[in-house]
Amino acid sequence: MKTASSTPVPRQRIAVLGSTGSVGANTLDVIARHPQRYEVFALSAATKVDELLAQCARFAPRFAAMASAPHAALLAEKLAQSGIATRVLTGADAIDIIASHDDVDAVMAAIVGAAGLASCLAAARAGKRLLLANKEALVVGGELFMTTVREGGATLLPIDSEHSAIFQSLPEDASTWPRRIDKIILTASGGPFRLRAADSLGQVTPDEACAHPNWVMGRKISVDSATMMNKALEVIEARHLFGVTPEQIEVVIHPQSVIHSMVQFVDASVIAQLGTPDMRVPIACGLAWPERIESGAARLDFRALGALTFEAPDAQLFPGLALAWAALRAAPGTTAVLNAANEIAVEAFLARRLRFDRIHSVTLETLERVLPSAPRSLGDLLALDADARTAANEAAERLAA
Repeated sequence: MKTASSTPVPRQRIAVLGSTGSVGANTLDVIARHPQRYEVFALSAATKVDELLAQCARFAPRFAAMASAPHAALLAEKLAQSGIATRVLTGADAIDIIASHDDVDAVMAAIVGAAGLASCLAAARAGKRLLLANKEALVVGGELFMTTVREGGATLLPIDSEHSAIFQSLPEDASTWPRRIDKIILTASGGPFRLRAADSLGQVTPDEACAHPNWVMGRKISVDSATMMNKALEVIEARHLFGVTPEQIEVVIHPQSVIHSMVQFVDASVIAQLGTPDMRVPIACGLAWPERIESGAARLDFRALGALTFEAPDAQLFPGLALAWAALRAAPGTTAVLNAANEIAVEAFLARRLRFDRIHSVTLETLERVLPSAPRSLGDLLALDADARTAANEAAERLAA
């Protein structure tokens, strides 16, 4: 007769949205280390058919969703040829369907950019355990997204290394945070151009901007790290996640990327989370919270670390950083405009249509042209996002390299 302690615990069924990206691939790596705890229920990708096919062959998910109908048809054909029974979905609501599916226990939201907002809202409405690697859900969705999380009864766990670090540094009882927190300190590596002269940034190439000194990331977020716009977006994200005021958030450059962020409490004590710069650490934390599981990341060797240094961000090198606080103080919806403008500017830079030092100019011009009214629904946010993208594309054309 089996005792209660010997009864197998059902495996958690995970939907990985954006599975072919950096965070998605790292999530699958952590899941593969714990086959007794997790199973892959669904995967999604935009256009990478062969990568998604290989993931389906390895993890045998029930569903695979692709944003593009032609790519979905090609995937379905290749799956059939390989004898893999995964069902392929496509269409505007395909990713929302798997994010909110009754059989899904947890959703890894790793789609890059505002494109991930709808599926994050779907998972939140369905009350899922939502592992949020898509910072734009908060930057664009703001209070609408947080309200949906609360009303849906979802469990929101941050996966960005900085926000995971803050979450891990705080007490589990979120109701105590307002009276305990004095300040949140987001750390930033400074990216590849921290020591570069500001007047030389016009010559930066996409490959240079994507060569992050510490982290292995996708190209868009690598460029955001080089401009420190990623940190501006993280300031906005922290504001919503932890219920602090913009004035309670500070950014410091920490080139070694060992301390991933810190919380200063009202008694002047500071608690920090440290670790190697490996996204599998916050992913493993989110998957298992409040337990801990093996992530596959290397351990810190404190005897070999050397000095840990900190410095203030250079406003000339990183002019976009200050836009975080400005956007948070502006009309509701301004952060959505900021995000859309940055996405278009980075896209133009990666396509070599815009100089690196003009990314900020596109963002500024868009913020001046698009004046939002308070968005009250996903439709309002998507319309505002579209208006901002139109204005940003026009600005990028005028400022083209």
